[in-house]
Order: sequence, then C-alpha cells, then structure tokens
Amino acid sequence: MDYYRSLKPLLFHIDPETAHGMGIRAMKMGMVPPAPSINDKALEVALWGLKFSNPIGLSAGFDKNAEVIGPALKLGFGFVEAGTVTPKPQAGNPRPRVFRDPANEAVINRMGFPNEGASVFKRNLERFLRQSQKPSGIIGLNIGMNKDQADPASDYTALVRLLGPMADYLTVNISSPNTPGLRDLQKREPLTALLNAIMETRRETCPDKQPPLLVKLAPDLTMEQQEELAGTLMDCKVDGVILTNTTLDRPDYLSPDFREQKGGLSGKPVREKSTALIRNFYKLTDGKLPIIGVGGISSGADAYEKIKAGASLVQIYSGMIFKGPGLAYAANTELLKLLRADGYTTINEAVGADHK
Repeated sequence: MDYYRSLKPLLFHIDPETAHGMGIRAMKMGMVPPAPSINDKALEVALWGLKFSNPIGLSAGFDKNAEVIGPALKLGFGFVEAGTVTPKPQAGNPRPRVFRDPANEAVINRMGFPNEGASVFKRNLERFLRQSQKPSGIIGLNIGMNKDQADPASDYTALVRLLGPMADYLTVNISSPNTPGLRDLQKREPLTALLNAIMETRRETCPDKQPPLLVKLAPDLTMEQQEELAGTLMDCKVDGVILTNTTLDRPDYLSPDFREQKGGLSGKPVREKSTALIRNFYKLTDGKLPIIGVGGISSGADAYEKIKAGASLVQIYSGMIFKGPGLAYAANTELLKLLRADGYTTINEAVGADHK
C-alpha cells in the first residue's frame, strides 16, 4: 500500500485526531484499498472455540463506534476489537488530546473514552452483522464506564446485557489512564466484585453461548501487583487477558515537547514493557490464561517477539499511524517467514517458546 507513503507527510501536518477521523471516513466510503489475502493454515489460531484466520488483530481505540469493522477486516486483520464503548455518549477530554512523536514512532493520548454511546454502537454493529457479503473475522467488543459513573459494575453489566449476544468476545477495559479512578479497579477486591457481577450478567444474558471474557490491564504494574492480578484473574476464571494498555512512563529520549503531554503513551516506546508483562503473566499463570499482546508492534518480528513471550494473539494500532494500513498484511507475511525459519508449522507451537 505505497499510497500511504505519499499521503503521510500531508496527514502528519494535520492534528492527529482530525487525521484519524479522515481515515475513518475514507474507510466508510470504500476509499482504502483492501489488502491481498493470506490464507495459510500456519497462521490460524483456535482459541475459545473461535477460529482466527491469523493472529494479528486491530486494537480497541481505532474504531470506537463500530463504524468500520468490515473495511478493517479487509486490511488483513484476523480480528477487530471495536470500542471502547460506554453506556452513555461522552465527549471525552478537551482537544487537542492526541500527540505524535514521529522520530520515535510514539503517540500520547488523553482521549477519555469519547464515543457516541451504546445505542449508536449497537446500531452500527447490527448493520455490519446483517450484511450478506461481510468479510469473515472475529469481532471483539471493548466495554468501559462513563466518566461520571460512581458504580462501575452498573455500566459494565448494562453493556454486557445490550451487546454481549452480538460479541465473539468481550473485553473489560479497566486500564485506560484517562478516566479518573478506572485503574483503581486493578486490585483484587474491586476487580473480583466487578468480574463476578459481569460474569453473572453474562450467564443470564447469554445462557446458550457465553462470549469469552477478557480483561485489559495497564503496563504500569509492579511485580507484586502482577502476581495479585494474575491470581485474581485465574480465581475468577476469566477467559483471557490483554497486555497491555498505554503507559504513563516518559522515556528520556522522547522529543521534549511531546514527553510533557499528559496521557497514555503508546507505540514503539512501550514495546519492551508490554512484552515483559506478557512474559511474566505467562509464567505466573503457567501458560493457562490466554494472552493477547499489544504495545509497540510495527512488524512481524515485533508480533513474533510477543508470541514467543506467551501471547496467543496480538493487536496493533499505533503502528498503523506510522506504517500505514498495509501493516497487518506486511506483519502476517513476515510472521509466516519467521515461523517457517524456526521450523514451526503453526502459530500455536511458537506461543511461549521463550519459556520452553
């Protein structure tokens, strides 16, 4: 997709959030060409009773309102996670709230879950699911709480009731740094209470086929917190964990004006930190809790690093800002070569290879 190389200088002269909005509109209008198909059994992942055509997914945050699930799948992703959606519409934090550091392939955002609310999200999702010619792929839904909600469980359970029956899997987002109090849920007692409420609602709402439930965690966890959370997730019997969200870290090498911005840092600077958490959680759970790895993936080699650390699947977002919409196809192509070079016949054989 060489066209992105020529468009990138123009897009990088535009406010990042405005440029993203332009990209969403272009995808809705069919102006973003689809990627070539890669149909190779070696890339397939069977997990939670679902079959992923390849392990590379689009992270939550890109398609907040479930507007471009179809066009995104056509870019070569094996799965798309839409959201984060909240029950009520909310504007999020004041703009500007997204910042790029091209030299370091980094992004800072302090969005604050801006979205059009669950009703619009559901309508968009239903429109996609009704399509007779829709592209195949797994659809995850990332759910969050409104900024003014004093009882988080009521928001999460409301979203499970409304959207759960349409989800291939659900992700509970408790790790964005841009919603006050949200990361406080990353403690044993409040997290256990929240997950128990969500899982009870899931049983009531989807008695025949319960969508897998995943929890998305922050990278800014001490070893003690990681041990506590790994134990909590196993005790609560969630189906998986997403590692990780954005970090509050500010490495010294970041551009000075950029590093002073408040919010969560994503892109290349978070790669090693997220991979370290994946490696730790794989050990802490004896490889029994499936992991989706996210953070700083901009190539097949980056994806492979996370898979060998313990991730069964991976997600990208910030990498697309710097590499363009052809990244999923390029990463899958490189990943296939890396698997073959190491003598693996399937992705599953490579998961957690660093520990074996």
